[in-house]
Amino acid sequence: MTSSLKQICAQVLKRVTPSESEQKKVQKLAKELTEEVEKAAKEQGVEIEVRVEGSVAKNTWLSDYPEIDVFMQVPTTISKDAFGTVFLDIAKKATEGYTPIERFAEHPYLEVVVEGVYVNVVPCYKVKQGKWISATDRTPFHTNYIKPLLNEQMSQEVRLLKRFMRGVGVYGAEIKVGGFSGYLCELLVLNYGSFSEVLRSAIDWKDRTIIDFQKHYKREVDAEKLFDEPLVMVDPVDKRRNVAAAVRKDRYVEFIAASREFMKTPNMNFFYPQETEALESTEVVNKIKSRGSTLVFISFNGAVTVPDVLWGQLYKNKRALRKLIVQHDFTVLGDVVWSNEKGLNIFIFEVENRFLPNMKRHLGPSLKMKQECENFLQKHLGADSTVSGPRLEDGRWLVDVKRKHTDVVELLKEKRGNGVAEIVTEAAAGSLEVMVNDEILKQYSSNPEFAKFFTEYLDGKPRWLVGV
Repeated sequence: MTSSLKQICAQVLKRVTPSESEQKKVQKLAKELTEEVEKAAKEQGVEIEVRVEGSVAKNTWLSDYPEIDVFMQVPTTISKDAFGTVFLDIAKKATEGYTPIERFAEHPYLEVVVEGVYVNVVPCYKVKQGKWISATDRTPFHTNYIKPLLNEQMSQEVRLLKRFMRGVGVYGAEIKVGGFSGYLCELLVLNYGSFSEVLRSAIDWKDRTIIDFQKHYKREVDAEKLFDEPLVMVDPVDKRRNVAAAVRKDRYVEFIAASREFMKTPNMNFFYPQETEALESTEVVNKIKSRGSTLVFISFNGAVTVPDVLWGQLYKNKRALRKLIVQHDFTVLGDVVWSNEKGLNIFIFEVENRFLPNMKRHLGPSLKMKQECENFLQKHLGADSTVSGPRLEDGRWLVDVKRKHTDVVELLKEKRGNGVAEIVTEAAAGSLEVMVNDEILKQYSSNPEFAKFFTEYLDGKPRWLVGV
């Protein structure tokens, strides 16, 4: 490890390692919450075992991101139908006095902020290893597996990796991020031995990387057949599960690229990127004009729901809208989505040109294909949609036909057929607004977080690349 790398790591560790007083505060809070959950369960007549899991249990939490995971292990006699409702009643009772936020993974769980600390109260079944009923049943086994393997030094290495991943924007397995979970970070450090070795190894990761720390499979090809994600980390407690299943391709390659740049030129900016300053409105207008493309914004209000459900729908809708635009021959240069998670959602589609010619060329069959040629001529000869042709060119028929849509904005505003209103939820369709280029300025000026997001989109490079 170079001296500059050592120095940067030391500086980061000073910022992310919880102090003794912070440790005491979090441990005290975890104990109190555990007792409250046990008390609430007893009042409900439900027999449970309560455990603290996650980064607090494994001593890998970051001082600037304290988060306590309180797990309720419930008997397998509780049906899956009652699982969520019974748990939520207990969790809400245990966190009375705080504002709860319902989250959702495979099933609901509760999040509250207590004394500045994020607390997740999560249900799981108390099962034997391998007898999983819900996705969270593995978590206590993860904690039991990791804790004996992580000494104080290894915990520090995990903290460095977590902070690095947060800085470069790839940390978090939730759908919005599609990145690396805390458990995955711990396993990567255990596998490679240190933070720097994780990055040094990631530099050479290929299109697919398979890691089997527990050596469940004798041959790598056996794991290759079972999993198809770009990064595979075979779960030590469940050989049929990929711990890295949530890591999207874009996050995988971002981590590789950031690792390469950091190891080449170590810089604090990777851990703590500069805060984005939103451009002034006049600068936004000038930036849009200088691009020469067309930026289309689709704004709509949607029902407030749990983030994973929301972002799953937003990404699904974005893909559908992009497909719609491409199917009508517009060239998409970029597409992103932003949400304040409180009802306001904005899609951004950047296309080469807003308008297309009134006609497009449609290639027909080769003369070698007698029946297909006959069908082609019957369809297009004298048809209302035919602008020119049919005619022969290079031994095949072709025809120039009218485009149904020549304006991408009108395409997206269309209320019938396959327009936006057919893709987003019915509740949101009534609030739809399609804007072009500087028509977004009203939204830009009234939403500071969206302004930062759009500024970053216009800038077009990762924040960690600044000053490298």
